[in-house]
Amino acid sequence: QEVKIFRALILGELERGQSQFQALCFVTRLHRNEIIPSESMAKLRQKNPRTVRQAEEVRGWEHLSMDVAVNFSKGAQLSSHIHNVCAEAKEAIYTREEDVKFWLEKGVDGSMFEVLPQGSDLPELQRCRLCPDRWKPCICSYSLSIEWYPCMLKYCKSRDAGGKVSSYKCGIRSCQKGYTFDYYVPQKQLCLWDEET
Repeated sequence: QEVKIFRALILGELERGQSQFQALCFVTRLHRNEIIPSESMAKLRQKNPRTVRQAEEVRGWEHLSMDVAVNFSKGAQLSSHIHNVCAEAKEAIYTREEDVKFWLEKGVDGSMFEVLPQGSDLPELQRCRLCPDRWKPCICSYSLSIEWYPCMLKYCKSRDAGGKVSSYKCGIRSCQKGYTFDYYVPQKQLCLWDEET
């Protein structure tokens, strides 16, 4: 279904009444050419697997407004991986309306999606970092960076005896990318990291 899943586990602040950890899942559409095919990954062996790698290309930050909740028990229709990856985040799986439209056109059951309250619906809805009351709803922001992932194949050129040039797959190009997700929480207590220090 062309699905990309991000899972974040955030350690709780026990002295502030939070549980041991909080899990979040962000589900978005996976575009073609965003990551290399797994068949290519299997064929290309990595030299020095214990090396700490630096990304060759920094792709910058993407800001995503996650305005729809995904029902965990029905999520397997979207991706079989949701059941395993998002098991700890049953009440906190988010996606975007534009991605939902794409999946609905592909025949996914729309009953798994629930549109979340927006700032336009509730004018008093603030960003959590500006909200003084820990028990009020607000828009939370969570950022994560993927420091290294295989984003493209590398091609090398070779010449045959007749001088004809041909290209062949000879490696993987790596990228770094950051994401900031904005999403609705029913109380600021679920977003205590998003505070101005």
